[in-house]
Amino acid sequence: MGRREPRADCACGQDELSDPGKPGEKTPKAVALSYEPEVAKAPRVVAKGKGALAERILEVAFAAGIKVREDADLVEILQAVDLDREIPIEAFQAVAEILAYVYRANGQMPGAKS
Repeated sequence: MGRREPRADCACGQDELSDPGKPGEKTPKAVALSYEPEVAKAPRVVAKGKGALAERILEVAFAAGIKVREDADLVEILQAVDLDREIPIEAFQAVAEILAYVYRANGQMPGAKS
């Protein structure tokens, strides 16, 4: 059986100061999440990175029409989660708000019958 490519439902990003000795220089961070309620109990981290990798994650998200939210606190929490792992309880409310917005914007709700 082949491995499926992860599908992202939303992404979070932030800019942070990369070096206190170099004011104004920022390093982006990004985390992409996927939620498949028929498969998992909670959203999971499908991509994360800093610097050029974060920029690429955000580029792919924007190109695919994936909603992106800038939230420094949430990115910090989600950066600590291993890839392909469910998000921690501390992130549930913020992620639920993001996913609800995404589903409303796309006119779909998980588990809804077509």
